[in-house]
Amino acid sequence: QVQLVESGGGLVQPGGSLRLSCAASGSNFKILSLRWYRQAPGKQRELVASITSVGITNYDDSVKGRFTISRDNSKNTVYLQMNSLKPEDTAVYYCHAVLPLPGVDKNYWGQGTQVTVSP
Repeated sequence: QVQLVESGGGLVQPGGSLRLSCAASGSNFKILSLRWYRQAPGKQRELVASITSVGITNYDDSVKGRFTISRDNSKNTVYLQMNSLKPEDTAVYYCHAVLPLPGVDKNYWGQGTQVTVSP
């Protein structure tokens, strides 16, 4: 079982920065694949960034060059550093973890943290 708790959201002006954190419980953190999703009002949830257990990262085109995903296995935490924020980045951001198991992977979600980019 994995529990995910996000933090770090808030209100920021356009061009500003925020760092989201997602702390995970359990002893399997090192083997988790981790992702950040976001969901804006009236829109579908979309994948923003991902990082594998060996540190391979991938980003949606809309955030490439502005967002950085990283993980600290010693702290059981994944981060999303968001720079040059735009109003269209406004959304609830969710941490997601995939635990690989024989036969079927297990998926876990955090509760979400609100990010609002506004003057």
